[in-house]
Amino acid sequence: MCFFLSASHVCHAQTRVVKECKQKSFPRSVPAGDYSGIAHIRDNRYAVVSDKSLNDGFFVFTIDIDSVTGEISDVRQEAFMGDSLRGGDCEGIVYRPSSRSFFICREADASILEYDEKGRLTGRKLAIPGIYKTGMGNYGFESLAYDASAGLFWTMNESTLACDGKRAMPSDSVRNVLRLQSFGDDLLPKRQYAYRMDVPEAKSTPAQYAMGVSEIVALDDGRLLVLEREFFVPKMKLGAFVKCKLYEIRLDDDCAMPLDAPVTAETKFLPKRLICSFETKLTLFGRSLANYEGMCLGPKLADGSQVLVLVSDSQGQYRGVLKDWFKTIVIAP
Repeated sequence: MCFFLSASHVCHAQTRVVKECKQKSFPRSVPAGDYSGIAHIRDNRYAVVSDKSLNDGFFVFTIDIDSVTGEISDVRQEAFMGDSLRGGDCEGIVYRPSSRSFFICREADASILEYDEKGRLTGRKLAIPGIYKTGMGNYGFESLAYDASAGLFWTMNESTLACDGKRAMPSDSVRNVLRLQSFGDDLLPKRQYAYRMDVPEAKSTPAQYAMGVSEIVALDDGRLLVLEREFFVPKMKLGAFVKCKLYEIRLDDDCAMPLDAPVTAETKFLPKRLICSFETKLTLFGRSLANYEGMCLGPKLADGSQVLVLVSDSQGQYRGVLKDWFKTIVIAP
């Protein structure tokens, strides 16, 4: 189920109507994968990264979307474009039209490198502030967005840095504190903001758990969409769920913080507005469980509304239970 908020709830926000389309899988044309990021190239062509691909780089997908309903009609994996670099744990990807190049988050070493259209390294990379190099581990850069109109890249650590406090866990009132970072087209860091996630909804001890921001999307008017994801797996597996919450944030200069400054009681967090939330589950009779890690802008529909395209990480279709799910959310103009 998708929940809607109107402007009456948040005085400065314009009403946003959201249509949540059903998730779909395409096992005949999409091999089992660990798909963790997606970027729109042009027309129906997309670049998709896997956090377990043999070589660093990206897959080229074609994704056909109905121009009226926003529903996905077909998805196909076409080719892989990669370099000799390996073991990057690639999590996020964006396409920059001006340079016809891709930027990919390597969670393994907290780097964001540039690749050409053949998936070859260019030697250029974003200049990551030093604070991100400490205490991230497997909770580093999952997300990456690019605002072509402003010439800005955006990323955020998935979970709380060691220097910023404790990471959220089930039955815990702790909320993850994250840092949203921008970079210019010169690849140098610009502004940094503090962002706070919701309190975990899981209440019992997990066998596996992931609570963090898995993706960011930049809209063409300067706003950002942030995907908060809580992935809970109990010891018996049945009852596992993924809760996704999509927030809209407007950048507030008053919330900007100096690069690498400590988070204190005086730190101002970016305000956020819930756009949509949905949950997938693993039950005795249902296997909709989907860990959505990739999201990007897709096409605009005939009525001018905007499509968001989401892709999930199935852990290689884990034990035949999980699927490589794709999903669209339509944002009305």
